[in-house]
Order: sequence, then structure tokens, then C-alpha cells
Amino acid sequence: MIQVLFITMLILFLCSVPIAISLGFSSVIALKINDFSLSVLAQNIFESLDSFTLMAIPFFILAGNLMQTGGIAKRLIALANALVGWFRGGLGSVAVLTSMFFATLSGSSSATTAAIGTTLIPEMAKKKYPKPFATSLAAASGELGAIIPPSVPMIVYGLVANVSVGSLFIAGILPGIFIGLSLMVSVIIIAKVKGYDEVEVISVGEWAKNLWVAFRQSLFAMLMPVIILGGIYSGLFTPTEAAVVAVFYSLIIGLFIYKELKWSDLKSILIKSAISTSIILIIVAFASVFSYILTIEQVPHKLSDLVVSLSDSALVFLLLTNIFLLITGMFVETLAAIIVLAPILAPVAVIYGIDPIHFGLIMIVNLAIGMVTPPLGVNLFVACEIANLRIDQLIRPLLIFLAVLIVDLLIISYFAPLSTWLPSIIG
Repeated sequence: MIQVLFITMLILFLCSVPIAISLGFSSVIALKINDFSLSVLAQNIFESLDSFTLMAIPFFILAGNLMQTGGIAKRLIALANALVGWFRGGLGSVAVLTSMFFATLSGSSSATTAAIGTTLIPEMAKKKYPKPFATSLAAASGELGAIIPPSVPMIVYGLVANVSVGSLFIAGILPGIFIGLSLMVSVIIIAKVKGYDEVEVISVGEWAKNLWVAFRQSLFAMLMPVIILGGIYSGLFTPTEAAVVAVFYSLIIGLFIYKELKWSDLKSILIKSAISTSIILIIVAFASVFSYILTIEQVPHKLSDLVVSLSDSALVFLLLTNIFLLITGMFVETLAAIIVLAPILAPVAVIYGIDPIHFGLIMIVNLAIGMVTPPLGVNLFVACEIANLRIDQLIRPLLIFLAVLIVDLLIISYFAPLSTWLPSIIG
């Protein structure tokens, strides 16, 4: 059954069949060849979607779209520009810092890329950043949407690996900040060496005044992550309930405070959110059937035996896992990869004594890098669409950011306290 499953899926991938359909069709073929009733398919799909935790996904997507239309993203960009936009490399740093801000609101990597790319790619081009460089930076920093909480991939990982979503959210804070700072340092160094981003020198007083104005205008936007994450960590509400709170908060701010969201906008926002949600949930549904077949064929058990026989070192296991996940992320959609691979790899990690929360962050960071890695990196497609560029035009600047992200990944993998310290304090 396993051979049929993977061969069929590989053929469909090569034929450019969508990920969800490839997972579903290969699972159906494998089940039928082995005389399983297709009621198994329906049962697994229903059970995978019948989840209170999973309900957070459509609400976070809706909240992100409301924020983007309601002026919240624009004010976050203004705040980031006031903070770091005054030195050479500052506008590139603004792109990264805004991604970090927006990641605390959207939960989506592609949404983060779209939100900052639309405004900042043209602005960076005006400041003598080459367009391919600016586009690569927008795509790379957009991956923070999957790492800094709230995060849709974290919700899915917590669901399939039976790990606390709240703990994963807490664990993502320091790695997200670390990755963001490393990207900012890289941009500042490159800008100084290449002569990008000419800026006017301002006094400390002018900087403080600009910062105060931007902070005051973005205050309601900045309160949102405090309310959402604070409510989750204090136990006031669950991640799913937090997503609903995020929707109502975004609606109120956009309609009545910033007044940039119009009632007439709601129809298109709801349609856009429904389409995004349906794509994600179809992937979740069919990937769960795929995962079921792996489980009944004892693939997790066989793989754990194989890995343990190769080495009894947790360091070697993490190295092999990182290589495997980086390659997987290049070809497989993030949520599908999590649903299929987390039930296989997470139990093996426990055998090696690796903290489940730490391993969850390792897996999510790996697959987030896949979002900016050709040939199927979703962030690249989003950024290229905004900049009207081809992916091959981004390769040279993109390699720099991929190198930075891979170094970050190794540090996160081998320095566990970066992921586990905050959960141990707050949890």
C-alpha cells in the first residue's frame, strides 16, 4: 500500500496537480487497491475537521484580511519606519520589523508577505534597493508569519502532534524575534556595503517626535497582540476563542476607530477569507487520510526503528531531520507536510529526549523556510506577483537570506532554551 501511495502522489506532483488533490487521490487509490471501504475516507475527513482547535484557522484568516483592509497594516508600517527608518538599511529593516508586527496579528506567512510587500517593495525600489533584493526580503521576512504567534501552522501542529497550542505560541516568540533581528542585521550590512537606502540625518528630538506620533496612531493596532496573546497565556480564553476576539477587535478598529474599513468591503473580505479557509481545510482533510494510511502501515514505528539503528545521538537525528524537512518544504505545502510528518517524526524525537515543544518549533521553522525556497515557495509567488518579477530573477539575493535563515535554524535546533525557556517560565 505504501509503495502505491507514494508513487501515485509523486506522479501527481510531477503533473502539477494541486497538493490537496494529490494527497486525496493517492490515498483513494491506495485504499481501493487494498480493498478498504471508502467510508474510511469519509470518516477520517470528518474526524480531522471536527475540531474545536481547528476552528481558529478561519477566524485568524478573517482577522488578518480585516486588518489589512482596515488600515492596521499601514499604521504598523509607519511605526516601524519611525523606529528604524532613519539609518542606512533602515527601510529594509522596516520591512522585517513590520513583518514581525503583522505576524502577531495575522497567523499567516503569505498574508504577511502580501501585507508588507504591496507597500514596501515599491518604496524600497525608490531608495535604490534593487527590485529583486526588495522582493526577496519581503518573501523571506514574511515567513515570520508562521513562527511568531498566533500561527496557523502551530495550530495544526498542536492538533496532530497532541501538543499544547498555547505552549507552542509562547515558544515561537523568542525564535521569531531572533530570526527577525538576524534578517535586519543582514539588510543593514548589505545596504552599507552596496550603498542602498540613502537617508536624511535627523536629530534625536525629531526621531522621538516622529516615533511618538506613529505610536499614538498605531496604538490600537499594537494593543491587539497584547489582548490576543495575553488572553491566551492568562487562561482567559483558548486560541480558538482568541481568534474570534481578533475578528471582532479588527472589525471595531477598522470600522469605528480608523474608519478605513467600509461596510461594503465586508462582502469581498468574507469571500476572500472563505476561499483561503477552504483551501487550507481541504489540505487538512485529505492529508489526514494520507496520515491514516501511514499509521495503519506502521510507518512511524518502522521509521523510528530505522533512525534509532542509524545513530543514538540526538544531534545526528536533528541534523538528518533538518535536511529532510528542508527538502520536503521545497516541494510540499506546509500544512500538508505538518499533518503527514508530525505524527511520524514527533514520537521519534521523544525517543531521543527532545522536548516536544522544541521539536515543534524546529519543524515549523524548517517548513517556513520552505515557503521562500524554489520551486514551490508560496511567499515567492506572492512577492513576485506584487513586484511583477519571475522567481529566477530573485535567486542571487534570495540565496543570502536563505543562508541566514538556515544558520538561524541550526541555532534554534541545537540551542533548545531559545524555544523552551519562555514556556517553562510562563507555562
